[in-house]
Amino acid sequence: MTPRIVVLSAPSGGGKTTIAKTVREQYPDRFGFSVSATTRKPRSGETEGVDYYFWKPDEFLKGVNHGKFLEHAQYGGELYGTLKSDVQQILDSGRHVLLDIEVQGAEQVRKLDPNVLTIFILPSDPRVLIRRLVERGSETPEQIQQRLERATYEIGQATEFQRWIRNDDLQEAVRAVVKAVEDRAGTVVRDRHDIAWLNSYLKQLKSEQQKG
Repeated sequence: MTPRIVVLSAPSGGGKTTIAKTVREQYPDRFGFSVSATTRKPRSGETEGVDYYFWKPDEFLKGVNHGKFLEHAQYGGELYGTLKSDVQQILDSGRHVLLDIEVQGAEQVRKLDPNVLTIFILPSDPRVLIRRLVERGSETPEQIQQRLERATYEIGQATEFQRWIRNDDLQEAVRAVVKAVEDRAGTVVRDRHDIAWLNSYLKQLKSEQQKG
C-alpha cells in the first residue's frame, strides 16, 4: 500500500468530521488523521490535540509565515490549517492521511500533490444539512445563516472533487470512503445523474434558506 493524502470536504453539517473519525477508529492501521489547527475557541466536549489544536491568531499567523502549514484557510471568521509535520509523520508510518478541511484548503492541497484523493460529502436532503446545523446548538441564527450562504458556495465547488459521497448512513459513507481510497484504477467517478442532482440540491438549499 502506497500511502496518500485523502481530503474530505463538506459544508458545515455535512458530516465529514464524523466520517473521518469513524474511518480512523475502524481502520487505525490504514488511516491516520491529521488534526487541524484553528483560532476558534473549543466547543463543548472538544479536546486539544484530538479535535483541533487551538491556537491564538498571532501564533497561527506566525506558523503561516514560517511555512508550517500544508494548507490554511479562513472560515467563519476563524483560521484553520493542516500542519505539514503531522501529515509527513502519518505518511512515514505507511498510513493514508485523512484531512478534514474546507474547499479552499482542498484546492491548495490539490495543487501541491497530484496524487491526492479529494472527496466531497453531502447528505442527500438539504433539509438534513440545515437541521444538523441547528441541532448542533453552537451558533446563533445569524451564524447559521452565514454558514448556509457559505454552503451554497462550497456545493458549487463540488465539481472540482474526484468523488462525491452521500452521507445518509454513517457506515455506508465510511465504506464508500475506504473503497474510493482503494480504487486506484480511476480517480473521477460520476453517476450520469450527479450533476442534475447537485443543481437541484442548490435550488432546494436556497429555497430552505429563504424560508428561514
